[in-house]
Amino acid sequence: MQLKTFYFNALRTCCYVVHDSEGHCMIIDPGCFGSKEEQRLVDYIEQNKLTPQLVVNTHCHFDHLMGLPFVLKNYNIPLYMHALEEGNLQQASHHAMLFGFGMPQPDLDYHPLHDQDTLTCGTLEFRVLHTPGHSPGSVCLYRKQDTVIFTGDLLFAGSVGRTDLPGGDYDQLMTSLSVKIRPLPPATVVYPGHGPATTVAEECAHNPYMQHLQ
Repeated sequence: MQLKTFYFNALRTCCYVVHDSEGHCMIIDPGCFGSKEEQRLVDYIEQNKLTPQLVVNTHCHFDHLMGLPFVLKNYNIPLYMHALEEGNLQQASHHAMLFGFGMPQPDLDYHPLHDQDTLTCGTLEFRVLHTPGHSPGSVCLYRKQDTVIFTGDLLFAGSVGRTDLPGGDYDQLMTSLSVKIRPLPPATVVYPGHGPATTVAEECAHNPYMQHLQ
């Protein structure tokens, strides 16, 4: 597995392009805003001769999907997300406007993800973990073979996602961390929705929210 991290839009949302050795790729959380950021994504895909297969949203807050309409139209690939994020997807352009951004409203056509699903991209397989708390349908993508997990806005280096937005729930978030994240191998690399990568061991040792679970 190989990946490229992009930091997109003013909120510095992490977008990941993940691909296998044959060039099949998936795009996680396409937060690219404006033509220059869209072109950065396209250039990387073209320069590395990748073929996009699908796009996945860990959740549907607007900063994670401002580039979704562009990606879906440009590559004609399916969207995968949890059904409990449909409300956030429906309100994406409205929520963006409240924060001072303008974006086209994405279509509501998607393939639903469920807890413990296997998501496949080329030769790569990821286990879907439903991890509510930051938002009702937040999911993480875990690849055991490479000991990596994409956590969206559930877990950051040194912190966790906010729970004061509609659908957020602090107790659910802590349960998600306790049940789905803490049991993972300590060496698991965490690729979050914002900020730098970290590891489960690092967060268990130094993240106050993870320490609270011990």
